[in-house]
Amino acid sequence: MEKVLVLGATGNIGFTVVQKLTENGIAVRAGVSNPEKSKALWKDNTLVDVVHFDFLNATTFPYALENITKVFFVRPPQLSTPKEDMFPFLRFLKERSVAHVVFVSLIGVEKNPVTPHHKIEKEMMRLALPYTFLRPSFFMQNLNTTHREDIQEHSDLFIPAGNAKTSFIDTRDIGEIAAICLINTSEHLHQKYSITGKEAVSYDEVAERMTAILGKKITYSKPSLRRFRSTMIKRGTPKEYANVMTMLYFITQMGNAKKVTTTANELLKREPTSIDRYINDYRTSFL
Repeated sequence: MEKVLVLGATGNIGFTVVQKLTENGIAVRAGVSNPEKSKALWKDNTLVDVVHFDFLNATTFPYALENITKVFFVRPPQLSTPKEDMFPFLRFLKERSVAHVVFVSLIGVEKNPVTPHHKIEKEMMRLALPYTFLRPSFFMQNLNTTHREDIQEHSDLFIPAGNAKTSFIDTRDIGEIAAICLINTSEHLHQKYSITGKEAVSYDEVAERMTAILGKKITYSKPSLRRFRSTMIKRGTPKEYANVMTMLYFITQMGNAKKVTTTANELLKREPTSIDRYINDYRTSFL
């Protein structure tokens, strides 16, 4: 019987992957950092078993991959260097001869060799793993996770993106696309999909739409990259993660986040989720 290992199964994308796979009758092993805490999420779903998994602890690999045919993973943003924290796992996948590995990378990654995602993609190709790379644009859900505190407490988007536009995508759409790829492996092997929402909008426009939908004034303060980075570190964000975020917003300022593709539409066979629908769905997070 086919069984898929979903790593980061409690995350924004992974949770949807588990949901969509099991809706299609596919058994899932959810690899998580805290199994006891996470088991309750799927207590009524007999197709899911939950195991402890840690990219930095190779002793968690064998059990997680026992009887597994396919794997989905996202790189945890708090990790430091791919060579040390991700490559041992990739080599283990090679030894296990899995049939398909879906990795959530980054839009524009092919032109950005300094990103960890670029290095992971390159290593997966070097190892000749049977890959599909999903290269999404910025997640809409960054607003209700990373930036929620500023929206809730200061009614402000504290984001250093200047006047640039971003083709936001909903993580629920990414999760659904990942499941589609895993279910129909032969159609999606060795594909590199750049996936975006249906439009590119500036953060000024996001603030306007949030104001209209939430019924409270949301501003966009446009901090400098330096101020953003130092503020995030002061708040307790790990330095590596703050650096990655700052680099991504620098890329945005350069105009590299505005690309819109029709790929999500083609894979989902419907329009991707709009920013308005997303704001409405997550309104309680912002208020």
